[in-house]
Amino acid sequence: MKQTLLAIALLLIFQNGFTQDKTYSGNYELAARFSPEKMKKMVFSTRVDPHWLKKSDRFWYEYETSDGKNWYIVDPVRKTKSQLFDTDKLAMEITKITKDPVDGQHLKLDDLKFLEDENTIKFKVKGTEEVLKRDWAEIKEKDQSAKDSMEKKTFVFHYDISRQQLTEITDAPKDPERLSWANIAPDSSKVLFAKHHNLYWMDKENFLKAVKDEKDSTIVEHQLTEDGEENFEYGYSGRGDDNVETEKNKDKRKRVGAYWSTDSRQFVMTRTDSRKVKDLWVIHSTKKRPTLETYKYAMPGEKEQPITYLLHYSFDSEELSNLPVATFKDQSLNIFNTSAAENTRDDDFRPVTWLGDLDEFYFSVTSRDLKRIDLLRWNLTTNEKQVVIEERSNTYVEMLKPEILADEIIWWSERDGWGHFYLYGKDGTLKRQLTSGAFHSDRVARVDEKSRRLYFVANGKEKGEDPYYEHLYSVSLDGGAISLLNSGDFNHSAEINDAATFFVDNYSRVNTVPVAVLKDKSGNKVMDLETADLSQLFAAGYQFPEPFQFKADDGITDLYGVMYKPYDFDSTRKYPIIEYVYPGPQTEAVDKAFSARLDRTDRLAQFGFIVVTLGNRGGHPGRSKWYHNYGYGDLRDYGLADKKAAVEQLADRHDFIDKSKVGIHGHSGGGFMSTAAMLVYPDFFKVAVSSAGNHDNSVYNRWWSEKHHGVKEQINAKGDTTFIYQIDKNQDLAENLKGRLMLSHGSTDNNVHPANTLRMANALIKAGKRFDLVVLPDQRHGYGDMTEYFFWRMGDYFVQHLLGDNTPPPVDMVEMQRDKPKDD
Repeated sequence: MKQTLLAIALLLIFQNGFTQDKTYSGNYELAARFSPEKMKKMVFSTRVDPHWLKKSDRFWYEYETSDGKNWYIVDPVRKTKSQLFDTDKLAMEITKITKDPVDGQHLKLDDLKFLEDENTIKFKVKGTEEVLKRDWAEIKEKDQSAKDSMEKKTFVFHYDISRQQLTEITDAPKDPERLSWANIAPDSSKVLFAKHHNLYWMDKENFLKAVKDEKDSTIVEHQLTEDGEENFEYGYSGRGDDNVETEKNKDKRKRVGAYWSTDSRQFVMTRTDSRKVKDLWVIHSTKKRPTLETYKYAMPGEKEQPITYLLHYSFDSEELSNLPVATFKDQSLNIFNTSAAENTRDDDFRPVTWLGDLDEFYFSVTSRDLKRIDLLRWNLTTNEKQVVIEERSNTYVEMLKPEILADEIIWWSERDGWGHFYLYGKDGTLKRQLTSGAFHSDRVARVDEKSRRLYFVANGKEKGEDPYYEHLYSVSLDGGAISLLNSGDFNHSAEINDAATFFVDNYSRVNTVPVAVLKDKSGNKVMDLETADLSQLFAAGYQFPEPFQFKADDGITDLYGVMYKPYDFDSTRKYPIIEYVYPGPQTEAVDKAFSARLDRTDRLAQFGFIVVTLGNRGGHPGRSKWYHNYGYGDLRDYGLADKKAAVEQLADRHDFIDKSKVGIHGHSGGGFMSTAAMLVYPDFFKVAVSSAGNHDNSVYNRWWSEKHHGVKEQINAKGDTTFIYQIDKNQDLAENLKGRLMLSHGSTDNNVHPANTLRMANALIKAGKRFDLVVLPDQRHGYGDMTEYFFWRMGDYFVQHLLGDNTPPPVDMVEMQRDKPKDD
């Protein structure tokens, strides 16, 4: 009997041990089923982007489902929505003219826009027939040796909506090209640009010559300056070109970041002196002969910083003035302009003018430590600056563009610990606080001066919701209650028209199908517009992720995350868990609305993992300033305790999570954070894939590092100002590594320099640590066309070291190769 019991006990121990140590193969086929190329065939339109017409409240939009694309016109006043045209009939008419077969389900129309009468639409269709370029005669006249230049024929059509009649426009004027260097005045009379580092302009007649042929020798240019030089130029320097391309393009015109007066007779601009800023380099290795790319890069704590000047030019006086606005050492200047993102409308061109009127313009001056920001107005009549509003903080000041009204200013500030709007008189006198409370007012959607109402986006105001869900609100400029305009426990995105009479409300959560409705200015629903077609995605096995809430390491602060499970999830199985992280502080990598971008979350989970994204104290600006600034002065470690606490709490809730097998992955700031997690908590985090990480923030750019970590300004007895910057680095803890770490970087990353990862690798080598390094040749910060390759390398790494599947994957990445276009 004792022997029998002993045998049973041994059998149970063996079975339990076997179950605990059981390994699983990575499910590569399930991960491959949701590749970016396949997702394009399963997910179509997920939002309505309205194109508001100028003469009415109507708008049009295009929307695609698994049945094809349709175009609609909506009249909010009449509460009607109808197709702009019958796609089948239109396709037949197009086929008759182009001789290229097309049907309504596969109709492709380019550059669709409404004409002035708002009853006729214009669009283009690309044909298959090859013809001589339209300007071939002019090309041949200027260069008799030029070879025939062929192109696919482009058909231009007008379609009369009321008569349902299609007309080919055979003599349609060629659309003016949007030459990237042209800064065009509001009345189109002048075009500003830079050449050979100096400032130039040309009139409309000569610009039209340039549109036809930029090398036309008869073009007349007017030179305004002669003191421009390399790294102290009047135009953009063209960062991103290697030295060979820079030399090749040295004679080309370049864009000038100038802002015009509305009468086109003046402009203002900044000019930056970077001559003393130190150089940085990356090497392009895959070209026939490797080339060097040299660029200026100001690092935190360095004495050599760019110096920016504020310039004003008048065509009446023909005088370029350097305005005296020096306030702080190493200050930053920002000219406010009218080019804020507006709703899509069928305008060909909206000029960029300065914010203000003919007598004044607004700008800001910010101290290097970002603790002081002044809103200023330059008075062109008195030719002097006026300080309008001052903002001060012991961490750093955030700022939005002010809204300038006839006699008032709407200003955003976090002075009471939350982001809110304030109404000032033009003289800088505070009239009233427009929004207040423990929520975050995020941005202005529209200002209706006639009704004196501010429409704005905010989050965290609605109780019982995820505090990151955004809503549209309105409030009177004369004070009073705030009105919610798009209620519902979703993340909302509102597209409001110019008159602030109607808006399109797109809404969803990570676990709901996106919906679009039309509402009026009071928030009343006018009509339903669209519900996204995800039928093929669900047919492929897709399942929504699961939002969750947990406590930060302090046991008090509420944090929010999303859990992604394998679509073949087995609740009786133990799964390794991977955190996809980004520390912020400018954002958190946690989706709040439905997203079809699955690579680092949903698709990674399909190998056989639980993947979570989650916030951390100090991570997101959309909460209190305390929350956002939590990591100030501790940029390496501030978010790690919360990442650890999340896994511990989730493992307590869910038996299917194996907290002995914790992985972590992040890109950029997430690459920095994932490696830091392995070094600060080496017994907890077991495997990391860290890509493009800024592991050594002393060599990352000054503006991000000094802002979020802090830089100390010191003034000695003589009044000289210096800046001290000290920060903890990942390589300082290289000796702590215990788990498996894969570092990756693009070799031509001119944002987070490859030196960040190579310094980390150097420290690990000197510490005698085994790790893996994947360098992606000639890739920038985002990895470009090697993103998919990196995904599979990341999957391999987690499968091997978290799942314990040590079967070497084949050399050929067959899952990736299947998705390649046939002509590759």
